[in-house]
This record gives sequence, C-alpha cells and structure tokens, in this order.
Amino acid sequence: MLRLKEIEALLRPLGLILRGGFSLDPAIDADLLRHYPEARQLILIGNAGSAMWPQVLRFSQAHPDDVHALDHWTTETLTGIAGQLGVTSLFPFGGPPWWPFQRWAQRAESVYPSPLGILIHPDFGLWHAYRAALLLPEPVELPDVARRPSPCDSCRDRPCLTTCPVGAFSTNGYDVDVCASHVHGATGGACRSQGCLARLACPVGTHWQYESDHAAFHMAAFQRSHPPYPEPAV
Repeated sequence: MLRLKEIEALLRPLGLILRGGFSLDPAIDADLLRHYPEARQLILIGNAGSAMWPQVLRFSQAHPDDVHALDHWTTETLTGIAGQLGVTSLFPFGGPPWWPFQRWAQRAESVYPSPLGILIHPDFGLWHAYRAALLLPEPVELPDVARRPSPCDSCRDRPCLTTCPVGAFSTNGYDVDVCASHVHGATGGACRSQGCLARLACPVGTHWQYESDHAAFHMAAFQRSHPPYPEPAV
C-alpha cells in the first residue's frame, strides 16, 4: 500500500511537491472514470518557486532544440515516478483529452482565479503551477487542509491590473494579442528578461517569485507560442 511519504520522497529531489488531492466522485468525475475505472483518488503534483528549475535547465541544455523542454521533462520524469509507484499519470498538456486541472486544483487546495487568470495561492501567490496528476487505485491518507480565503479578496490596490505597460490585463480579461505584441517589441525587454511585470506586481508570496532565468525561460516559451504579427503592407 502506498504511503504519502513514499511519493513525497520521490518528488523532493526534483523540486516538485504534492499539491493536494481528493477522492474521485462518480457524479463529478464520470468522464475521468470512463477512461480510468480503477482510479479511486487523484493527487496533484506541482511546483512552487524555482526549486525545480535546476532540473529543467539541465534537461533544456541537454536538448537545445527542444522547444517544449519543460513539457518533455515533466512527462519523462513523472511518467517514470508513476511507473515506480504503479499508478497512472496525467498531464495538463498533450491532449485530447484535455483534463480540467484548474478545477481539480480548486478542489484539492485553497487556490482561486486571480485578476490575471492565474490561480493564486495564499502562500505561494502566483508563483506555482500544477505539472501532473497521479491516479491511485487505493487512496493514501492526505493531510487535512483548512480552506483559506483568496488573498485577492482583501487586496484593495490590485497592482496586477495597473502595472502592465500596455494594459493587457483589466477587469474585462486578458488581451493576449496586445501582450504578445509588446513582449516581442522594442519596449518589451523588461518582460522578456524578468517575466510578466503584472505578475511581479502581486504583493502575495513575493519570496516565491521565479528566479530571473526561470522567468525568462517561460517568457521565451510564451513568445514561441505567440509569434509576432507581420507588419501590415503599405
């Protein structure tokens, strides 16, 4: 029978952490259970801060032409761990099917949609992510997690909505085209090198902020997935 400490011991050297979990409910998880009828519990695996970055960096340097190095490192690493544990791994990429990781996260722990669209955690702020889910045929005992309110509820200034140099974030949502044009442009150097300035403006969990090269890695991936628009013909 699996124990939580066994899972955590495999994750720790990789800079990954357990992000909570829940028992599967046939009424809520019917689609998942159609694919994996033997599953009884789902636990989420992720990161907070840059603890995993050295591992990802080494993988990226060993595969310099791999534009999806983070996804491939995640798949290779966590599929291997799932195999050691005798469980199934699922990922938030590589679909279909596209699994509802954000909904799963909100069931597993106290995270909430922020004005930037990223889930915010009371401790980690915006500096965390969910990398995989493990499906267990026999539940492990998970620690009780007290529900905590969203830190956005008590944030009056909302600097995340006023810091973006081109106003890509507002109460109406996220204008990805405006953001991408800025990041690719001559004035987007700070975002390219430091990471999203709106995200950096959030006052929650500042000591978990990604290291600069880690943030730049993610911004480079954003640039690849959102190439600049061609100049209009004149």
